[in-house]
Amino acid sequence: MIIPVILSGGSGTRLWPLSRALYPKQLLSLTGEKTMLQDTVLRLALIDDIGPVYCICNESHRFLVAEQLHEINADIGEIILEPKGRNTAPAAAIAALLIAEKHPGATMLLLPADHVILDTRAFGLAVAVGKSAAEEGKMVTFGIIPASPETGYGYIRISADRGNDKGVYPVAEFVEKPDRETAERYLASGEYFWNSGIFFFKADTYLHELEASAPAIVAACREALQKAVEDLDFLRLDTEAFCASPSDSIDYAVMEKTTNAALVPLNAGWNDVGAWSALWDVQEHDDAGNVKRGDVLVHDVKNSYIHATSRLVTAVGLDDHIIVETADAVLVASRARVQDVKVLVEELKKSQRDEAEIHRRVCRPWGTYETVDFSDRFKVKRITVNPGAALSLQKHLYRAEHWVVVKGTARVTVGDKIITLSEDQSTYIPVGEFHRLENTEKTPLELIEVQSGSYLGEDDIIRVEDRYGRH
Repeated sequence: MIIPVILSGGSGTRLWPLSRALYPKQLLSLTGEKTMLQDTVLRLALIDDIGPVYCICNESHRFLVAEQLHEINADIGEIILEPKGRNTAPAAAIAALLIAEKHPGATMLLLPADHVILDTRAFGLAVAVGKSAAEEGKMVTFGIIPASPETGYGYIRISADRGNDKGVYPVAEFVEKPDRETAERYLASGEYFWNSGIFFFKADTYLHELEASAPAIVAACREALQKAVEDLDFLRLDTEAFCASPSDSIDYAVMEKTTNAALVPLNAGWNDVGAWSALWDVQEHDDAGNVKRGDVLVHDVKNSYIHATSRLVTAVGLDDHIIVETADAVLVASRARVQDVKVLVEELKKSQRDEAEIHRRVCRPWGTYETVDFSDRFKVKRITVNPGAALSLQKHLYRAEHWVVVKGTARVTVGDKIITLSEDQSTYIPVGEFHRLENTEKTPLELIEVQSGSYLGEDDIIRVEDRYGRH
């Protein structure tokens, strides 16, 4: 059996302002109707003998990940919560320990959640090629057949003997991102492939190799699992034990040290979508070479990517530009300089600005809220509560709230009273009063919340009861 392991812990800062710390790129619909995480799972349908999905994600993304997996009816084996990112080697070790116990003898197919693969059939065939090698104990990676002398990827060189007639080649070495001249030489040689970051091996094989090269990672991960707790639909790793693990990638911790590495060539329209220019590369262009998403109007614009999410975006006389608009931020950049977006994000973090972390529209396990307006002593939100969902029973020390129902029916607890509000009805929650909002109907509930008080921060919440396990 092949157990897919989805690595969904990244933050995708180079795709700001769409991708943010609490809503990263793998959870966004960037190239189609489905999110990148969902596309990663759905492309597994063409692979024979596929088992349940194991997904490893950041604790703060847990409800979004679970919701997106349930939306596509994924066969979920486990959603594992990392208290802190420690790179891919520890994440894979956690998955390997679980799989070795629950599915003895199974192979692991490790997949980043934020890659684009346009040709899913070719991907499935490549996995089929690598399956026998993985079952025989090889540490298989997938090498992307290079289309250009790319300087932004690491490379893998295959051995001169070119392996066997089954399409699996022994690995000679992993090399770092090259300069342009070196990349051109790699391309001309035919011996080098882009490093995809996709791996395929038996769980036991990976643990054996990791134990030999990085035993501290295995020890920390064993302890983190031994002390892990089940929390609703999630497996929550022990924070202290997991954070004690060295932070390292699978490449550095294992693949560069093993003598057992093998490569399967992959030519499937792969892209790791590491920057806005990559999204321009993988999407359909108009006659002027532009990619336009959302409400966009342009004149004399060429070879540009323009993305509007909340309003009309217009442009005149541009070439090779990126324009991305959200409700609270606009990015304008040269297509050749999009790697520097991460510098802007770092500046936002240093300034402690919310735009680095969250959107105006914030997802919660019960639904969403969006800040419509705010000032020193008031804030206006649009709140949507999913059918059957409920906010926690809570109170605030510094703010009062007014709720006006605009769509649906609300069940509201205020103190020791429970009332039902229909459309155009409202209620008031005084400062310090316990309250809860519920949607017991089968359609979404929408309301406007007006907060007033001396402090309106999201941390002014005292929860006494919550069905989602939040403190």
